[in-house]
Amino acid sequence: MGVGAYTAALLAPQGLPFWLVIPIGGLVAAFFGFLVGIPSLRVKHLYLALATLAFQVVFEWAVGHAPLLKQGGAMDMPRASLLGYEAGFRNHFHFWYYVAFSVLVLLAVFWRNLLRTRYGRALVAVRDNDRAADAMGMDPGRTKLFAFALGAFYAGVAGVLYAYLSRAVVIEDYTFAVSIKLLAMAIVGGLGPGGKLPRARLLGAPGREHGGPFQPHQGPGFSVAGVDVASALRPLAFGLVIVLFLVFEPRGLYNWWRLVRSYFRTWPFKY
Repeated sequence: MGVGAYTAALLAPQGLPFWLVIPIGGLVAAFFGFLVGIPSLRVKHLYLALATLAFQVVFEWAVGHAPLLKQGGAMDMPRASLLGYEAGFRNHFHFWYYVAFSVLVLLAVFWRNLLRTRYGRALVAVRDNDRAADAMGMDPGRTKLFAFALGAFYAGVAGVLYAYLSRAVVIEDYTFAVSIKLLAMAIVGGLGPGGKLPRARLLGAPGREHGGPFQPHQGPGFSVAGVDVASALRPLAFGLVIVLFLVFEPRGLYNWWRLVRSYFRTWPFKY
């Protein structure tokens, strides 16, 4: 997501239209996802998570030391325009709501159709049992690299949209704490298209701690010695939610919907 955002911050000031920057940011993120996936092929489970989180440290260091990124990784984003319509201050969020919704529909349709191809069936087979998929003639290594690149492409597109919406790209939006929040969203929501809604509604989208465009309204909270207790306990709450769901419901909230749907599909009969 950060790679896509900084790609947009470098390309947008050059005069490229935003509708062209969005896929380019996704492709650049897919390339880096492919690179991260190469050394991660030999590890699984917890070690795979550690290998991918290592890229987080490399990314933050690169942003702080890259000569192309000015002011320690803080870069401004220009306004976007479409058919002469410019996203100004008052209509900024409404404009990007429709843009983000359109991109979401396109990516969802693409993913739905991809699952019907042999590449999509290979993704499902390797995810369920890579040894069985290998025995059936599929290449688990190539399929995993494709999964890394595809997932990075989606995250890169999201990073470009978030950069345009925020009108700025700062490294504080892509820290380790944000990665943990995104991980908690995926675990709580679960696998499947129905898991996206509980992810967003329960935990909120990533935003700046000092109040970004995605940050929910913060009412009067309880503080001790000038410290906001709710903000201080947020990392503990996310960690506790991750552990509880991994222990008691590894498939997330989407599994509950799947069970209810399966029950009423044959109701009132048991079989």
